[in-house]
Amino acid sequence: MKMTSFVVRGKKLRMARKPIPKLRPGWALVRMRLAGICNTDLEILRGYHGFRGTPGHEFVGEVVDVAGVSPAAKKRWVGKRVAGEINVTCAAYGFRPVCEFCKRGLKTHCARRTVLGIVAHDGAFAEYLALPVENLHFVPSGVSNEKAVFIEPLAAACQILDQLDIRKYPSAAVLGDGKLAQLIAMVLKAAGSRVVLYGKHASKLELVRRAGVATRLVRGDASDLKRVKENYRLVVEATGSPTGLALAQRMTEPRGTLLLKSTFHGAGPVETWPIVVKEITVVGSRCGPFAKAIALLRSGKVDPTPLISRTFVLHDADAAIARAQKRGVMKVLLRNT
Repeated sequence: MKMTSFVVRGKKLRMARKPIPKLRPGWALVRMRLAGICNTDLEILRGYHGFRGTPGHEFVGEVVDVAGVSPAAKKRWVGKRVAGEINVTCAAYGFRPVCEFCKRGLKTHCARRTVLGIVAHDGAFAEYLALPVENLHFVPSGVSNEKAVFIEPLAAACQILDQLDIRKYPSAAVLGDGKLAQLIAMVLKAAGSRVVLYGKHASKLELVRRAGVATRLVRGDASDLKRVKENYRLVVEATGSPTGLALAQRMTEPRGTLLLKSTFHGAGPVETWPIVVKEITVVGSRCGPFAKAIALLRSGKVDPTPLISRTFVLHDADAAIARAQKRGVMKVLLRNT
């Protein structure tokens, strides 16, 4: 049997009919309900990671089959709504021995991992996708599909709470006003930090202000280096642009922490002297804890749904991608009808 899928071809998204994924033992077949278009997906179309399959890594779906498990285990999963962690480890592929990173518990850094919709693993811009059961998390009944589709990026925002003792940072700056930046600001606020989000789009800043986050309007160019005078012990760079790093370095106070969230295709100019002179701690941050993200959604402490700009049906994925690239647009979703 075949399914509708969208694949990257020549930096464009093209519809294709592909076989429904065959399952390895311990893997689940998931029918996509909603998928989110992320900035990483747009960077993939620009050449990020040289990916040529089906993109999409933010999703909520329904399990329709599980291979190689007991009838009781299968019954536990089939028909349930799930979100899924995107890194697939060497153990899930049956490789033995497992790599040193997996032995150390660093499964998101598995030396032989694939990454859903990003590295050598077809993603969620399709009717169906496949993931190991160990990657799946049940979506509580009180969390709508529109909220659940944000679990993966919200977990990435929650990773900051696992990497830093946020109690040591009573105030923080988040640079960027896109989807991830706003989720980060909401998570830090929910954790008790006084957050200021810096962005260049007044309409986007209005969204995060409704969530109780303070904002500052900037120009998003080199002039900000002279215009912005504030300093913070914690600065999160989430602009999605190489130009954001210079301002982030300037705003981080001596012996402060600069946390990097941006991923983009290509290289950006970097001067390292501010890091050395101010003795800044630089922390890279990627995927995060799904359980914390789900708990925030369930509690109502974070509501990402105001970030949704528009929902398209899966067959219009090319139009959805075009919409997602327009100025001022936030989260665009794909619905599997």
